[in-house]
Amino acid sequence: MTRAPRTLAVLDAGAATTSVSLLVRADGRWRLAGTLAGPAGTPEAALLGTLIARVRAADPELGAWPELRAGVLDAIPTLAARSRPPGLLLVLGASRRIVVDLESEAIRTGWRIRSASTESHDPREMTACALDPDVDAVLIGAGDPPGPDERRALEDLAALGGAVARRRPDLRMLIGPAIRARRAWTHAMADDPGDPDRIVEAPPPSGRRGTSHALRAVLDGLRWDPIDGRSNLRAVTASLAELLDLRVELLEVGFDGGARLLAEPGAAGSGPSCRGIVSAEGGLVPPEPDDDTVDSVLAWTTGSLDRHRMSDRLRDLRRHPWVDAAGDGARLRLAAVSAALTRLAALTPDLTGRPPADLTVIAGGAFATAPASAMVLGVADTIRRPGSTQLAWDHARLLGPIGTIEDADERRSLLADLVRDALVPLGSLVIASGIGGLRASGRRAGARSGRVSLEAGGSVTKRDLTPGELAFLDLPPGSHGEAHFEFSEPVRLGKRARRVRVPVAGGLAGVVLDLRDVPLNLPDRRDRRRSRLADWGAQAWPHDDR
Repeated sequence: MTRAPRTLAVLDAGAATTSVSLLVRADGRWRLAGTLAGPAGTPEAALLGTLIARVRAADPELGAWPELRAGVLDAIPTLAARSRPPGLLLVLGASRRIVVDLESEAIRTGWRIRSASTESHDPREMTACALDPDVDAVLIGAGDPPGPDERRALEDLAALGGAVARRRPDLRMLIGPAIRARRAWTHAMADDPGDPDRIVEAPPPSGRRGTSHALRAVLDGLRWDPIDGRSNLRAVTASLAELLDLRVELLEVGFDGGARLLAEPGAAGSGPSCRGIVSAEGGLVPPEPDDDTVDSVLAWTTGSLDRHRMSDRLRDLRRHPWVDAAGDGARLRLAAVSAALTRLAALTPDLTGRPPADLTVIAGGAFATAPASAMVLGVADTIRRPGSTQLAWDHARLLGPIGTIEDADERRSLLADLVRDALVPLGSLVIASGIGGLRASGRRAGARSGRVSLEAGGSVTKRDLTPGELAFLDLPPGSHGEAHFEFSEPVRLGKRARRVRVPVAGGLAGVVLDLRDVPLNLPDRRDRRRSRLADWGAQAWPHDDR
């Protein structure tokens, strides 16, 4: 009879760093014994060996387990997720308008995007784009039905697509029905429809005709990988919502991509649901940072870098993501994280329009160097909705590997054992909107607009509130309480009212009260903007002398 394993190694091999965790089975459940991360390319066996040596030194009882002896580490079963770099998708269309519609769908998937249209590129340039060896897939689409601005160029576009399909037999191609129906396509393909696994029919973009995202689903399916952690975040987020019976939002920022997902537990016999996007736009820094990327990071920077120096810093960060991870380097990373979250928020207005989730989970290696209070501030700055949410951090990067477990019951069972170890409580974030209206009504700057009483553990903490204020109240992990708000005029905090009661949970950052504008209103002048961000950051970064 085979004995059930008592140890399990969990590996999350990302593009920038590799995280290794050791799980041990004690008292009938899996527990997290330790975790360790190193630069990508570090031998995984060396990371695991170092981690186990530290666990043995810290816990002599575990150190006596025969499974953890140095000579038998290769026998430890491993649950692994390996990051897949985003492929490059070339989007071709017969007009600028249709290319914009196609890009709008494609950018909400895990592909990096390059585009061209017959209005902006001549046939030679479009052919060169399609034959570029860096291109992994080509999307050639048209409207349904094609618009007047497309019809004239559809034959030329179909001929180009057919020629590329024959010239590059390794290239994945998504071809719209309007292109396949053209005589030029069938002539170029010599009446051969092509390999259906390589040449896939592309649904038309949703555009203004509705909210169907069939094209997005095809693009996601084309790059889905069963061991890619980011691709499987949907499954694990849905399992987490079902397990906790809570609405769960996951915000993930990694080196090559990110995700914003919202999962809800099932009702009336139905399973949990999950909506949102996994997008290359959510990555920390793109391979070639352009002016827009530089400006987006500068917008969240409190330092005095100009555009040229910021461009150099971002390129260095892209080449050596594990270097200069403390001090100013940590601040630069969090500014890049805020820019990435801003891009994800812009791509998911449907999620922003919904009430805040009960639990917001922060994930991804990009957050690793920031203190807990700075993580919460980064979310508060970018994912702004009136209401309250609890926040937690996937510090050991367990969610991605757990998401690769195909069986939903097995995935949920492992999550049930590990949820308390895997998710570090950061605290609660409470955002109230409409406070700016109190200033507009003639109240002087700094005037009291209300009061909060935080009741937890038999004690009461009271604080006066002013419009535009950001405040951190201590509430340690494991504590629960209730915040009683009373404003001089009605505000929006889940509902519009003057008096609101909000349940809160403690964490490393405590309870964060955010009375700033929704959306966040920052000065246009860079010096004033930096000053405002520095004032807020002084509360989030410990021992900040700025």
